[in-house]
Amino acid sequence: MKKILLYCFLSAPVLVNAQQSLVKYVKPIIGTQKMGHTYPGATVPFGSVQLSPDTDTLSYELNGKYNGDVYKYCAGYKYEDKTIVGFSHTHFSGTGHSDLGDFLIMPTQGKLQLNPGTADDPKSGFRSAFSHDNEVAEAGYYKVKLDDDNILAELTATNRVGMHQYTFPKSDQSHIILDLMSGIYNYDDKTVWTFVRVVNDTLITGYRQTNGWARTRTVYFAMSFSKPFVSYGQKNFDKPQVYKGFWRKFDQTKNFPDIAGRRIRMYFDFKTEEQEKIKVKFALSPVSQANALENMQAETQGWDFDKVKQQAQAEWNKELNKIKIDASEDDKINFYTAMYHAFINPTNYSDVNGEYKGLDQNVHKADGFNNYTTFSLWDTYRALHPFLNIMQPARNNDIVKSMMAHYDQSALKMLPIWSHYANDNWCMSGYHSVSVLTDAIIKGVYNGDANKALDACITTANHRDYEGIGDYIDLGYIPAERSGTSVSNTLEYAYDDWCIAKLAKKLNRTDVYDEFTKRSGNWKNVFDKSIGFMRPKMADGSFKKEFDALSTHGQGFIEGNTWNYSFFVPQDPKALIEQMGGNKKVGLRLDSLFSMHLPDEFFAETEDITREGIIGGYVHGNEPAHHVAYLYNWIGQPWKTQEKIRMILKMQYKPTPDGLGGNDDCGQMSAWYMFSSLGFYPVSPGSEDYSLGSPAVKNAVLALENGKTFTVEALNQSDKNVYVQRVLLNGKQLAGTTIKHSDITGGGKLTFYMTSKPVKK
Repeated sequence: MKKILLYCFLSAPVLVNAQQSLVKYVKPIIGTQKMGHTYPGATVPFGSVQLSPDTDTLSYELNGKYNGDVYKYCAGYKYEDKTIVGFSHTHFSGTGHSDLGDFLIMPTQGKLQLNPGTADDPKSGFRSAFSHDNEVAEAGYYKVKLDDDNILAELTATNRVGMHQYTFPKSDQSHIILDLMSGIYNYDDKTVWTFVRVVNDTLITGYRQTNGWARTRTVYFAMSFSKPFVSYGQKNFDKPQVYKGFWRKFDQTKNFPDIAGRRIRMYFDFKTEEQEKIKVKFALSPVSQANALENMQAETQGWDFDKVKQQAQAEWNKELNKIKIDASEDDKINFYTAMYHAFINPTNYSDVNGEYKGLDQNVHKADGFNNYTTFSLWDTYRALHPFLNIMQPARNNDIVKSMMAHYDQSALKMLPIWSHYANDNWCMSGYHSVSVLTDAIIKGVYNGDANKALDACITTANHRDYEGIGDYIDLGYIPAERSGTSVSNTLEYAYDDWCIAKLAKKLNRTDVYDEFTKRSGNWKNVFDKSIGFMRPKMADGSFKKEFDALSTHGQGFIEGNTWNYSFFVPQDPKALIEQMGGNKKVGLRLDSLFSMHLPDEFFAETEDITREGIIGGYVHGNEPAHHVAYLYNWIGQPWKTQEKIRMILKMQYKPTPDGLGGNDDCGQMSAWYMFSSLGFYPVSPGSEDYSLGSPAVKNAVLALENGKTFTVEALNQSDKNVYVQRVLLNGKQLAGTTIKHSDITGGGKLTFYMTSKPVKK
């Protein structure tokens, strides 16, 4: 899953001082040349609004089937495109599936056009050509020249409000279009209903309900103009309905204040002077139009665009200054871009009054916490949430409470799998909320009822009719006949069950500990010792005969092959190594993984994996093997962990527009980069241990929420000196290859002595 980046070069001293502006290092990297899955645009850390340009409006459906090209627009923006259709207010950051793209706004001038036109002929509609030469993307701010209409567009945001500033030429035909039918992964029937109320000549409110990745999603809005419009209207692009009711008494197409329908585009007309700026404030709410207006009034008083921009960038600087690094310019750009990506999601999902819409579609009020959504848990449990437990523990505490609220409101009584906007879209596998809950409780981050959290984990893990859990409980694995992802699901459940066992042990619930410790060993049931790989097993206990170790299609795995998934036993690497034949055999297997050549056929069935995200057979552009380079530590070859980590950092993360080898997946790829750049990584979240690697920074100071600081120092650091000679924690030499969470949160210094030659003692 991939990313992208836009440039704004500024010089700076190497060592970052307190509260220095770090926004200049953030280059919102979008992805490889084949994928543009992270958006450039305006948002604040963990903000509800992600205001960003959309460069095309492809339909999810083409001739009654899935349109593969729509995958390139998971984030709405594709770097290679040369036109922009408008600026919408909600986006996902680096996901492999999509939704959102709500409330697209586009300024135009001249003859009114209410169709977007085509990329080949942008003047045939309201879209406009643009150039990257006239585009600036920074944390909290976006600017672009719309060439066809000679309009300068600028965007910034608060938590719940997107602010637009459009500089128009002199024209008696200036327009601002509000497209209520546009969306990402859109199709004709996706919009269930929209409603708009024109309150007066500067204020509009309404809502939009969609049926997509989130089955029932309603977003409310309030939109305010800095200047009264002279006229307005709308066009409904829906197919004619048999029943028209008695609203037909009115001409609803022009200057009519009560609009409803499924496929609506509105327009607002202005007369503008040369270089006149028209500003728009657009507030969102999950609850009501009144709350959206309250959000706007609370977060954006007045019309000072520059002030809002400065506030947004001050928020980013506050967050980015929590880690100050000394590194090369390229590494600094990579690091702070990664930090920016990691602090986009999860997103705030409550109004200024604390209200939010729950999974039960009722209105709730967050009591003692801020409510969050956008939980891409198959990705983010691995490194993002552990990173938040270090650098954002109060926020991750709220995130866990939001997951518990999700569970309480669930008719199925399950913790979130992949949830957004008061829905669970059930994407991907495992029940990885249990990893996030366990990691937060084990590390002392969660201050809620730990026993209730454990009960929620147990109930989720025993939901027999979800994704083969019943077979998994009865047989110890999921039969290949009953699931196309039987092996990966079995492996992921086994890890999650280990998390439940760890939590039960902490809470002295011995019966639960015993049950889930046994379940955590179920990975052995899909390991075929005769070939040394994880392999689909049939219901009769035999392994599936037709099996291709390189293929990702039809082999029992989700988004990966057995070469990568066979190492997925993060809860017990020692036992896995024994099953695989010991240290020597595992070392050769790991060496082969990083050096082998994958044939082109490997990519035939994988729209989300390209060669840019692969080193040998190791797929860094997807998540299941993110811990694998650290496994050399378990076989007595830590120098290979060190060289592989530094190789991955250089090959998979670059300060260029196509600088990521995979989708960012709501911050997981970026969290991997930050952990590995700092020299340690959570191989098995739910444990207090971090495995040591090879830091890429020369120095890093982590300002922790408890007021303490943790410093990482890499002496003799260079691109050549990737090996670690010795490691000191607070001046005492470490005998092993791990440190504990308490070593970090307690404050102190971790010192690496770097060298150019492997240290094999």
